[in-house]
Amino acid sequence: MAVSALAYGIQLPVQAQSALFAEGWEAGAGPADLVALARAVDGAGFDYLAVCDHVAIPRRLAPAMGTVWYDPVATLAHLAAVTERVRLLSHVAVVGLRHPLLTAKQYATLDHLSGGRLILGVGAGHVREEFEVLGADFERRGAVLDEVIDALRAALGPEEFPEHHGKHYDFGGLGQRPRPAQPEVPLWVGGSSPAAVRRAALKGDGWLPQGDPRERLPAQIARLRRLREEAGVGAPCTVGAIAEPLYVGRAGWEVGRRTLTGTPEEIAASLRAYRAMGVDQVQVRFRSRSRAELIEQIGLFGAQVAPLLG
Repeated sequence: MAVSALAYGIQLPVQAQSALFAEGWEAGAGPADLVALARAVDGAGFDYLAVCDHVAIPRRLAPAMGTVWYDPVATLAHLAAVTERVRLLSHVAVVGLRHPLLTAKQYATLDHLSGGRLILGVGAGHVREEFEVLGADFERRGAVLDEVIDALRAALGPEEFPEHHGKHYDFGGLGQRPRPAQPEVPLWVGGSSPAAVRRAALKGDGWLPQGDPRERLPAQIARLRRLREEAGVGAPCTVGAIAEPLYVGRAGWEVGRRTLTGTPEEIAASLRAYRAMGVDQVQVRFRSRSRAELIEQIGLFGAQVAPLLG
């Protein structure tokens, strides 16, 4: 039996500018750059583009995280209008910060407007001050997220008047249209803690690890599958990974020792190792010194590396 090709996506630059991963040129970039990159990703055959979610960054974290975090719904809706086929992923929406009916209204509209291209990635969040200022429960965010996922399943389903009756949220008899274009919006769960992996196994259509190195992934994937089997969850689960930084070709500048560089076949061979572990989709990020160089890298990957990922 042939092994299916490894899918590939990208978290867009510019829209999130943490000092941990942003390139220098992004500080002066804006909407036109984001649109050009989204179009390049769409044209290069990427399966999805992704954006992040932070409402406000406290001063104590600003030196590392920065304060540039575009709103995911507004950004994905804007990019949906300038792309044609690429899927739109929130990686990840901190859905515990908002009432699930509000989240459902926003993302159902996004899915409707984009013709059914949404993948809703969700996570527990980690910035205490964001929760506190919005009146959300930081200490119990995991338990709240578990229920929010159930509530979103109902609110993003086919029913015009969805119902959910839980400990934290209770609603019914309230109609929301437009409905999502998809019969079922894929819901991917982010995080690599034991609780996050368990949540992905029991409640997710996919798992988005956060920072797991290659050597840790096989054990994580095995646990995910074991938990699903024990719970009797028979539906497939899209297993993700975040690759090391990439540069297609031989860079004439210092790209960092962790960056995967080389010929298309060398890079593809390295990424195929993820597929052998049981990974279904890999998120890539390219080193670059300008928008033009990044667009070139995206094009090279789509034309020369992607065909070798099967």
